[in-house]
Parts: sequence; C-alpha cells; structure tokens
Amino acid sequence: MRLHFDLCVELMRKAGPLTRVQREMLAFAVKLTRTPAEMTAADVASLRSSGFDDCAVHDICAIVAYFAFVNRIADGLGVELEPRFGA
Repeated sequence: MRLHFDLCVELMRKAGPLTRVQREMLAFAVKLTRTPAEMTAADVASLRSSGFDDCAVHDICAIVAYFAFVNRIADGLGVELEPRFGA
C-alpha cells in the first residue's frame, strides 16, 4: 500500500497549486491513512472550519477508507502496479 499511497501523493503534487481548503482536506486524508488511531474530533472540526459539512466529511472518510480497503486487497493478492504507473 505504501507504494500506491506515495504514487497518489506524487500525482497530486504534479497537479499544480492547491488551495488552502484542498490542503486541509488532503492533510486530513493523509493523517487518516497513515495514523488512523490518532484521529480526533479536532481533525473533523478543522474540516468543518474550512467549510466542509457533515456530508462532505463523511465522503472524505469513505473515500479514504475505500482506497485503504482496495489497496489492502491488492497487496494481499500480490497485485503489482502496471508499468505505466511507475512499477
């Protein structure tokens, strides 16, 4: 999963400058991905203060969880990245 995550971060950086709100959302997603046991209500409050409502916070969490789920299945099955993705 680490390789997939690093690839996603690299692709996001190449996409161009991010807004403050986008950086806030991505910081939340990175923390949820890397250290889920360290998430607190303050993390959610930070998203809300950036303008995300409860539905958006749920969607962010669901998307992060989905990618973690899919990556763990792929890793468990030994699925390799396609060469075009830098494998």
